[in-house]
Amino acid sequence: MKTTERHKKGILAVNVGLAANALLAILKTCVGIIGHSPALLADGINSTSDVAYGIVVKIFMGISSKPADQEHPYGHDRLESIAAVVVGAFVITTAITIFWSSISSVYELLSQGSNATGASQLALWIALFTILLKIWLSLWTRKIGKQTNNNVLLALAADHRNDIFSAMAATIGIIFGQLGYLFVDPLAGGVVAIIILVTGVEIIRESAADLMNTLPGKKLTEEIRAKLQEMGEVLDVEEIHGHRFGLYMVVNITIGVSPQLTVAEGDRIATKVEELLVQEIDLMRRVFVHYHPAQTASPTH
Repeated sequence: MKTTERHKKGILAVNVGLAANALLAILKTCVGIIGHSPALLADGINSTSDVAYGIVVKIFMGISSKPADQEHPYGHDRLESIAAVVVGAFVITTAITIFWSSISSVYELLSQGSNATGASQLALWIALFTILLKIWLSLWTRKIGKQTNNNVLLALAADHRNDIFSAMAATIGIIFGQLGYLFVDPLAGGVVAIIILVTGVEIIRESAADLMNTLPGKKLTEEIRAKLQEMGEVLDVEEIHGHRFGLYMVVNITIGVSPQLTVAEGDRIATKVEELLVQEIDLMRRVFVHYHPAQTASPTH
């Protein structure tokens, strides 16, 4: 797939997801208030957070696409991770606020009682519509993510999947509220808040890992070792350190080569390793290779 086509599909998936979340945020927030459903209102605030996250990420992605300069030799891609940390903090704050409000509502209903009749039928239909829309969005976005091998789209698909569970919790709360168990509706809002909280913590955890230069994951490390194992001139892979810049990865690798080789031959092998990994591993931007005399005469991958 050409880079231009890949980029267009990625932008399409992001824009469709952003438009869908904006529509759901308006519908669920308004109907949640008018239809007296704390659970749907909580889910509406969740969609509002998704919209805020999408807008911030789009803005930062635009800035992060600027080319490298003297002060930023690896480009500006890390702005995406910084944006994610900021939004993750916002999501966690929102979750805590919703949870506190929901638990307070449950306490008031159980201790003081209420003459309310539960959420409206419209609130139920909106919750069911949310489930169906998010199921389609999750499957469609994941399909494009797989086709383009785009990790951002796969993460977006996972976020849509999480929204399915929060909408299901809201639906259950609304149904039980209509049956007379009014406390279940705000209680479901508390469950939605917990789901939002987990999402926020996950956003910060992954983004902080990118910013703190954690080692590549097990899958990527094994992929790098497998490809280098095919090169008979590489006798050992001593270290693999990764640095993520937005979607892209910069890797520092220390390899072992035969002690009998000249400096020029060692440099040739290092260059070959760099070219191999950049060409065959998607989103690998740069590879820096350090080579030492191998401690063993045979590969120790």
